[in-house]
Amino acid sequence: MTQEVERAKYAIKRALSGDNVSLISGGDPGIYGMAGVVLQLLDKEENKIKIEIIPGITAASSCAALLGAPLMHDFVVISLSDILTDRKLIEQRIELATRGDFVIVFYNPKSKKRIRPLKRAWEILMEHRSENTIVGIVRNAQRENEEVVITTLKNMLLSKKIDMRTVVIVGNSKTYTKGKFMITPRGYNLSP
Repeated sequence: MTQEVERAKYAIKRALSGDNVSLISGGDPGIYGMAGVVLQLLDKEENKIKIEIIPGITAASSCAALLGAPLMHDFVVISLSDILTDRKLIEQRIELATRGDFVIVFYNPKSKKRIRPLKRAWEILMEHRSENTIVGIVRNAQRENEEVVITTLKNMLLSKKIDMRTVVIVGNSKTYTKGKFMITPRGYNLSP
């Protein structure tokens, strides 16, 4: 984190010198990844080099699969990192997503130094959602030491597993659990 611009500039410089360059980022390069930085930096150079953006699997998708089907209806993804986005804007987005009854996927929920944004997100959620709202917490998705927890909004902050390798998915008012799965129904008529 914080080295993206330098990495992108270096990759562009190498590509302009004739090298074949791959700039790799975790998840999907267009979702909190490197694609945007590269495209923003390109100006006249964009006609001199061929750009191909290869999609990946975003953390929201991989974590949702581990939890079951929490993203079957409308959802939003919000990064709680206030390094590049003003904290007040993040809080406003949480407020609006909560009022809209969206399932909310939180990226970058907590670091060793940055603890307050997650607590503030929880406070905003508790103002507008039931304390029994279903919450999925996935740490190290698809990696060694993977951990998957389903809990409630009331107990969300009790999890010691939340850090920068964690994604938190807060269900909407219709989200429920069935066995080990978290499900957000889309509204299908399932009666026989």
